[in-house]
Amino acid sequence: MTVVANTEFVVTDAVIAGVAARAAAAVPGVLRLEPGVLGLVGHLARSGRQLWSGQESAPSAGVRVRRAGGWLSIQIDLSMTAGGRVGEVGTAVQQEVARAVAEQTGVDVDAVSVTVLDIEPGTL
Repeated sequence: MTVVANTEFVVTDAVIAGVAARAAAAVPGVLRLEPGVLGLVGHLARSGRQLWSGQESAPSAGVRVRRAGGWLSIQIDLSMTAGGRVGEVGTAVQQEVARAVAEQTGVDVDAVSVTVLDIEPGTL
């Protein structure tokens, strides 16, 4: 058996964004993730890089990942169903995204920001 010393694992922002997107979309009260203008530009650039390199892109529209000085923050932009309470849904999204990313990638999340861009009338 060979033991490899100094092994490093890198989890890319695209993987983190995909995990975060699935976690956020699964929270009750979240209708869909919305990329917004800034998020749309980032999503298109990320999708283009993945397409160019032959990777299949994970669905991550509405999610932005930022790393700075050892900190990891995730921004989620979403639309809610009409029956949800913004504070409760936002808190649930923050908790679920942080939990899922840490559990599935081993990367600790320092901050999850949630922006509600729309509350869809007539949806429950």
